[in-house]
Amino acid sequence: MAVEADYYELLECERTADDATIKSSYRRLAMRWHPDRNPGDAEAEHRFKTISEAYECLKDPQKRAAYDRFGHDAYKQGMNGGGGGPGGMGGGAGFSDLGDIFETIFGSAFGGGGGRQQQRRGADLRYDLEISLDDAFHGKQAEIEIEVAAKCEPCDGSGAEPGTGTRRCNLCGGHGQVRAQQGFFMVERTCPTCHGRGEVIEKPCRSCRGDGRVDSPQKLDVTIPPGVDTGTRIRLAGRGEAGPFGAPSGDLYIFIHIRRHSVFERDGTNIVTRAPIAFTTAALGGTIAIPGLDGKTIEVEIPAGIQNGKQLRKRGEGMPVLQGRGRGDLVIDIMVETPTKLSAKQKDLLRELQATETGDECPQSKGFFNRLKEAWEDLTD
Repeated sequence: MAVEADYYELLECERTADDATIKSSYRRLAMRWHPDRNPGDAEAEHRFKTISEAYECLKDPQKRAAYDRFGHDAYKQGMNGGGGGPGGMGGGAGFSDLGDIFETIFGSAFGGGGGRQQQRRGADLRYDLEISLDDAFHGKQAEIEIEVAAKCEPCDGSGAEPGTGTRRCNLCGGHGQVRAQQGFFMVERTCPTCHGRGEVIEKPCRSCRGDGRVDSPQKLDVTIPPGVDTGTRIRLAGRGEAGPFGAPSGDLYIFIHIRRHSVFERDGTNIVTRAPIAFTTAALGGTIAIPGLDGKTIEVEIPAGIQNGKQLRKRGEGMPVLQGRGRGDLVIDIMVETPTKLSAKQKDLLRELQATETGDECPQSKGFFNRLKEAWEDLTD
């Protein structure tokens, strides 16, 4: 014969525990073992039923006194006053207490008190806006056009034909919620007739057909601040989808995308460009001019002997800092270009230069070939 678990042990309480301690322990365990938190777990469902049965008994002073004196036999012999179990309802916990727990777990969709559903704000919307790097540098005013569910003007978003009104929902009695018993506990759901409003429209508006919203094209001005980058998000409060039946509108989020530039690349607040220079400029040094995004010409000094791949930097010539002060840097990647079209005279001059070379002019090349020579000698020894 199976031994039935002690109610106090099920609720993890001492037999001398007061009512507040028992209730607190039950709430904690019920939240832990509730089937909706443990879907498909048969053991969790069984634990939830047993602790609910235990609490239904111990929360009632008379039932608790009978249980303390006779144990489980008090109910097997009908000593609980004919309830068919500790709860008088087939062993389930009291609905008011379960309602408190459901509300803690799931929010106001469940709960013992009922009441109309709060107004649901309209949905937030997203708009992707592509701009040039120059626009990102200077900032701009952009006009966009979107189609959005806006408040119906004839009915002012109520959904009711002008001159008519609403009446209390017969199904939920104006509460916006209906109750249904599922197994051993009661569940509250949004009323399917009034959708939580607690009232229904007598005569739907002909313009919006009772929805309170109509699709409408909207033209909006968007301020693009200097320094924006791809992924920057601009929020226009209240410019999203209108809420149902006059509820507040959602927000519109503008996501910025920067078009590829023909000369510059963006790297945070820095601007990067590749500058090919003649090998004579690389050898002798010189100056190159780069047009900046601000319209100014930026002069860059090329030091003599600069190597291919070297980076030069002009401080404060990059992108503006978004919502801040200062600018990033202009970074120049140097590309030393070898000439491909030489005149006869130029070739003669280069041969003269080549004839005077000692190897010390290009220390990296000299060092590389010296290492090759040493490696070859080691192999042939």
